[in-house]
Amino acid sequence: MRYDDIIHLPHHVSETHPRMSLYDRAAQFSPFAALTGHGAAIRETARRTSSRVELSEDSRKILDEKLNLLMERLGKGLHLAVSITYFVPDQKKEGGEYVTAEGTVKKVREYEKRIVLENGREIPMEEIKEIDWEE
Repeated sequence: MRYDDIIHLPHHVSETHPRMSLYDRAAQFSPFAALTGHGAAIRETARRTSSRVELSEDSRKILDEKLNLLMERLGKGLHLAVSITYFVPDQKKEGGEYVTAEGTVKKVREYEKRIVLENGREIPMEEIKEIDWEE
């Protein structure tokens, strides 16, 4: 019979190489991830973005009046608590989302066309859809 001469010999244990743990042995047989990153790509494609809303001429005039009034009040040393809704472009694909920031206006950088809130957030004026404050 085959192996009769060795079947009852003790199992060999290496003196130089430690035994592999059961966890490491099982990992050898785990499925191969051939499509690494594929799930993330599908989630990114499925993530929804909004498109930028083009303001009407009347809405643009009202917004400009509010911005001028805001700058006038800041010039007089008044600090206003505002609520500003503006568009944030998406970094990875076309579109973005509208975000509403609330806080006190620290300053307006007219040359850079940015509103700076006291918490450090900077809002580009060309992305503003709506601005409100309580009198």
